[in-house]
Amino acid sequence: MRHITRTAVMLCAALGLTAAIGTASAAPGAPPSAPRQVAVPVLVDCLWHPKVRPVDFLLACGDGNSRLVSLHWTHWGSQSARATGVNAVNDCKPYCAVGHFHRYAVAVKLDHPKPWKKHPQVQHYTRMVLTYPGDRPEQFPRVVTYPLWD
Repeated sequence: MRHITRTAVMLCAALGLTAAIGTASAAPGAPPSAPRQVAVPVLVDCLWHPKVRPVDFLLACGDGNSRLVSLHWTHWGSQSARATGVNAVNDCKPYCAVGHFHRYAVAVKLDHPKPWKKHPQVQHYTRMVLTYPGDRPEQFPRVVTYPLWD
């Protein structure tokens, strides 16, 4: 019986202390709590993994014939992200299995963050814009915009 009484007293004391702390922190004049850190959007890869500042990124998920490599991120924020890197693109000549990869300098911009369908509490970038400052793959315009998967 003594053990039960001691446990009950300890439990009441703990609850009372918790209530007092909660009341004190909510009292007027109490310092405001630290701002909640907002998670930055992610880039969703071909395997549905969220990535932040990846070094490489597969653009052609089906065959791997276009990928971004050597990415150096200069900005990764709540509305956009920017990087420079290389777009390695297979020329598929005479066909993709024996084609050759060519490397093109590229500037990458991610934007239009929205909730990710797989995890609605997570924001993900929904658009990628590639800008080729010099040479670029045949038939590619200087600026290419890709919608990103959800």
